[in-house]
Amino acid sequence: MTPSVLFVCVHNASRSQLAAAWLTHLAGDRVEVRSAGSAPAAAVNPAAVAAMAEVGIDIAAETPKVLTVDAVRESDVVITMGCGDSCPVFPGKRYEDWQLDDPAGQGIEAVRPIRDEIRARVEALLAELLPV
Repeated sequence: MTPSVLFVCVHNASRSQLAAAWLTHLAGDRVEVRSAGSAPAAAVNPAAVAAMAEVGIDIAAETPKVLTVDAVRESDVVITMGCGDSCPVFPGKRYEDWQLDDPAGQGIEAVRPIRDEIRARVEALLAELLPV
C-alpha cells in the first residue's frame, strides 16, 4: 500500500509547497503527496519557486489549494506548518506539527534555510514511511 502525506500551511504558498515538492522529488511514486492551505494564497511564493529552482525542482506551475476534509481523510500522515486548529482531526491518522519560520514576504535568502530544513525533515519522514 502506498502511504499518503498531506502538508498543510495557512496559505499553501511556501512551506507546504516546499515540503510536497521535496517528498515528490525524493519518493517519486512510492508516496502519494498532497498539499493544501486553510486560507490559500493566489499564487505560490516566488521566492519559494526560485529556491526550489536552485536545487533543480520546478514548482512554478503549482497553485495553492484549499484544505478539505476529504484531503485529510484520504491521507495517512498530516503535517501542519502553522495552521493551528484549522485542520480537521480524524482518529487513526498520524499528525505532526513542524515549527518552521514563515517565508511569506521574505526574499530567497530567508527561504533557503527553510527549504533546507524542510528537506531534512522530509528525508527523515521518508525513512520512516519507506524503511529500507
